[in-house]
Amino acid sequence: MSPVFDFSLSAVAELARSDAARALAEDLGAGDLTASLVPAGRRARARVLARESAVICGAPWAEAALRQVDPGLQVQWLVGEGERCAADQVVLQVEGAARSLLTAERTALNFLQLLSAVATKTATYVEAVRGTRARIVDTRKTLPGLRLAQKYAVRTGGGLNHRIGLYDAVLIKENHIAAAGGVVPVLQAAQRVAGHASFIEIEVETLEQLREALEAGAKMVLLDNMDLPTLREAVRLNAGRAILEISGGVTLERLRELAETGVDRISIGTLTKDVKATDFSMRLKEIE
Repeated sequence: MSPVFDFSLSAVAELARSDAARALAEDLGAGDLTASLVPAGRRARARVLARESAVICGAPWAEAALRQVDPGLQVQWLVGEGERCAADQVVLQVEGAARSLLTAERTALNFLQLLSAVATKTATYVEAVRGTRARIVDTRKTLPGLRLAQKYAVRTGGGLNHRIGLYDAVLIKENHIAAAGGVVPVLQAAQRVAGHASFIEIEVETLEQLREALEAGAKMVLLDNMDLPTLREAVRLNAGRAILEISGGVTLERLRELAETGVDRISIGTLTKDVKATDFSMRLKEIE
């Protein structure tokens, strides 16, 4: 069930460069009018401070933004990617042309605050299910144009990626079942595209649908909005035949009891959809 995007170091670096280029074009347009008020030869040192504890994520994006504005900037990370910082800790130092630092500041911080927020939230959910068999999984509920970046952040926080998009895996939902004529016909139809899919998963809402899906050979089943007794019975009925995933109505408060039903995966849209940005600030000091 490997995703189409491999998240290797080189692939992430290229993704970060592309995302940063789009973000800078959006912000800069024909040029930074305000930064032009600073003398061209003036140099400065910038310190990026975390205002709260967080899992640092987004260094490739922040660094890509800085270097695309000015390849001569000297960048030093004091907290590594995937490491947790404390509140009021300096996580990054950058030195170079003051104009360049001012121009790159917002784009670099935007990536850092968004991706650190996703990684931190994911890490919180991962910790909540520690000791169970359940793994925390993301969804397609991502910011348009930044899906791969957010899914990278989920991985950095210790979670798993679900399908990247509609093209790499099959997730059969209620409307697909209804349109195709039932559980068995839709699973049979899915086999025709199985060679192009990293996995085929079917969503069920009742134990009867689960029995039908298992008898039809389903290897991955999404249990949608089931209460705890029904989930426990679903795990018993499944008896290890298929990978079982929970979706719908998942909150941090309920997470542990959901994981303790014995399911394999819990997919959570709020990891990437309802994100409160991590608070970072940049402070400049003139050095020349």
